[in-house]
Amino acid sequence: MKNEHYFDWAATAPCNEDILRESLEIAIKYDGNPSSTHSTGKEARQILEKARESCAETLGVKSNQIIFTSGGTESDHIPLLSCLNTPSKSGRIILSSIEHPALREECAMLKKQGYDVVSVNPDSNGFITPQSIVEKLTSDTIFVTVMAVNNETSCIQPIYEIADAITNASKEKKRPHFHVDCVQAAGKIPLNLSYKGIDSAALSAHKISGPRGIGILYLSKPLNSFLVGGGQEQNIRSGTENLFGAVAFAKCLQNYYINQNEAKERFEKQQEWTRDFLKKLKTLEKCRLVPTIREDFSDKIQSLFSPWIVQAAFLGIPGNVMVRALDAKGFCISTGSACSAKKQSRPILAAMNASREIQDSAVRFSFGPFTTKKSMDELFEAVKEITKDFW
Repeated sequence: MKNEHYFDWAATAPCNEDILRESLEIAIKYDGNPSSTHSTGKEARQILEKARESCAETLGVKSNQIIFTSGGTESDHIPLLSCLNTPSKSGRIILSSIEHPALREECAMLKKQGYDVVSVNPDSNGFITPQSIVEKLTSDTIFVTVMAVNNETSCIQPIYEIADAITNASKEKKRPHFHVDCVQAAGKIPLNLSYKGIDSAALSAHKISGPRGIGILYLSKPLNSFLVGGGQEQNIRSGTENLFGAVAFAKCLQNYYINQNEAKERFEKQQEWTRDFLKKLKTLEKCRLVPTIREDFSDKIQSLFSPWIVQAAFLGIPGNVMVRALDAKGFCISTGSACSAKKQSRPILAAMNASREIQDSAVRFSFGPFTTKKSMDELFEAVKEITKDFW
């Protein structure tokens, strides 16, 4: 109940206390370094590999394709920075302009190093089209990245179609590496990591009620990591392994990954609740759903969005004012990515050509497995009360 009015799940999810306690007990019991060759280290290694195998089984991939990292940001950085190992130290990098700062800002750093970094804007509804990526492909393109679910608009990007388009367009030249940030997708929507053409993907445990400081990098095949050290994680991510985090992540994936289990039923229930929430928001005269296509409540349109995130603008009410007003009533929301919370710009909305008024007043509501229909109804009533004071 302590998380009843918490609606910032896209920033971080309240932890599953049972999973974290159980995982910590396991890590305390097997407290050796998994890379040590003595018996205590070997015991810890067995637990680590069991966690890896569990993650792989849940995700539908091979265990040697799972690399444990410190989180989503590092899982984004490792494949991107492998570009620095290209012989010419140059080439084109294509990213969507709606990427998380972990990729957007690191690409900017690579641009300073001489790489040809090209940004692809979404359409006015927030979607990156396969054709828009193909149009930017060149013979020296080495890396392409498009996120699976946008962390502000909740648009589910056509990553499988983009993967196919890249493959088809690269038949007579070297195919670039295609990376997908799945931080807002894994455990949130149905996801097929093993789809041919997806070369790597980033996942983060704290988005699905796991601990902070643990992530997964999925690799369809090994890559030559630019960052080296002790050689752990197949020499792709060096550093002493986080046994607690790996065990907890494996358990969270089992619990929340969307497949034929309770997680799928909860996902379908959230689809219904979110549609109802959207309809209620639209009864407020100066509320605008972002993107506006989401105001079409048909199954066809709503299936294009993750039901766990809603973005709406309340015209005339600055986003940060709405955040503070709801916080005063005990409701937690945000204006967007926590990683950019101190910045006033809204690059994702700007890339969609949203008006300045929309950018200034847009806020994000995000939900999770602990969210209840009752709490969402109470959130709407609180928003309605606040708008009355301004309108």
